[in-house]
Amino acid sequence: MKFQVNRDVLADAVAWVARALPNRPAMPVLSGLLLTAEDDLVLSAFDYDVSARASIEADVAEPGRVLIPGRILAEITRSLPAEPVEIVTSGSEAVLTCGSAEFGLLTMPVEDFPTLPAMPPKIGAIGGGIFATAVGQVAPAASRDETLPMLTGIRVDISGESVTMAATDRYRIAAREFGWRPEEAGVTAAAMVPARVLVEVARSLRGGEVSVALGEGVAGFESVGRSTTVRLLDEQFIDYRSRLTDDWSIRADLRVAPFIEAIKRVALVAERNTAIRLSFSQGQVLIQAGGGDIGRGAEVVDAELSGDPIQIAFQSQFLLDGLAGVETELVRLNMQSPSRPALITEVPGDADPVFRYLVMSLRLT
Repeated sequence: MKFQVNRDVLADAVAWVARALPNRPAMPVLSGLLLTAEDDLVLSAFDYDVSARASIEADVAEPGRVLIPGRILAEITRSLPAEPVEIVTSGSEAVLTCGSAEFGLLTMPVEDFPTLPAMPPKIGAIGGGIFATAVGQVAPAASRDETLPMLTGIRVDISGESVTMAATDRYRIAAREFGWRPEEAGVTAAAMVPARVLVEVARSLRGGEVSVALGEGVAGFESVGRSTTVRLLDEQFIDYRSRLTDDWSIRADLRVAPFIEAIKRVALVAERNTAIRLSFSQGQVLIQAGGGDIGRGAEVVDAELSGDPIQIAFQSQFLLDGLAGVETELVRLNMQSPSRPALITEVPGDADPVFRYLVMSLRLT
């Protein structure tokens, strides 16, 4: 095998595909990147759960395939000078040359590398920016506890031209609804996609339109020569919609940016996992924290209150995660009582807001 390729294009593609490499591969070959040189150069990674492919233009003199340790290849390509890169296989080595730099990398047995899964049928497409925003809004609510796989995923519900993403870790629920272009009118589908994978996909494919594919137990995402497949989690999930609809007797509207900054300042004196207390009255909210071994903090922020005054408490990071998902200048806190969860929505709010974030309240002390 022998080919020449642009240094920046190669480095970018290698870095993107290398994101799919497992931290602790079950077999040594799963730590490798498969380079297939034919008409173009295709770089691939696969760990039986997630696959990644990137296709780039290359001047191929001799077609072939080679399996190279992925992380070291990513380190090398990122540090190369701004010269064309040539890779030639010679025996058990892949010789990489760029300007005066040369590296001989020991190859791995290509025949031991697993066959990559085929991309399932395409069911629709969405702009990469909207896709990335939606994932960014709901992903913080997904659990990191691998002992409960259902909670580590993002639920994707598709109904015609509407898609809803939702995630929960039992202490909060985040949901975002958006429109897309289905391949067939009236399509309905549901899938549980691992949140960590969807976050990486959304971040890396936000520049163009993202094609979404769905098959038996697998989902696929593709954009501008890059594609990812991922094994789906069990579809079991909570009835999140019923928990996001309620009669809220108390509402408070605040400017998002000052509210976030005040919470961050006051939280500096809050001990780990202690509450941020919010005392709402006409025209303002008093934000308080601390009182233990470190000290205490308090700040007042303007708020437009509808309903009775209320004092309610939240875990600060959970509250900040919800506020970070708000894209409007104003945010609305919908509340019932100090012991019930509160719902964060955007303002101006519709009857059915596109972003909703339900967060458990903490016991006041």
